[in-house]
Amino acid sequence: MKISQKDTYTLIEASENSFQDFFTEFKSQNLESTENHKVVELSENLNTTVNDLSLFLNIAENHRENGISFVIICNGIDIDEIPDEINVVPTLHEAEDVLEMEAIERDLGF
Repeated sequence: MKISQKDTYTLIEASENSFQDFFTEFKSQNLESTENHKVVELSENLNTTVNDLSLFLNIAENHRENGISFVIICNGIDIDEIPDEINVVPTLHEAEDVLEMEAIERDLGF
């Protein structure tokens, strides 16, 4: 796992060989805290499923309740099968767009 601090968010990049290894490391690093905006980039070699992504549901909801954005980058997932509470996008550029849009929504009181 690679963690890097960007201007407005923390980027967490998966380097593990399985989703379960990544999620275990994610939890052990206390990355579920709601201290800052997070973008989680899952590599394609993790073979991530919708069920795997659902493990982030409570984390995403906690971030939203605290006015913090949480976005997952994952290719090859049917977005329609993912709960609306989890932001999943295919690229880093789109993840940054979501962060900007959510910041605007918070400024407007949504």
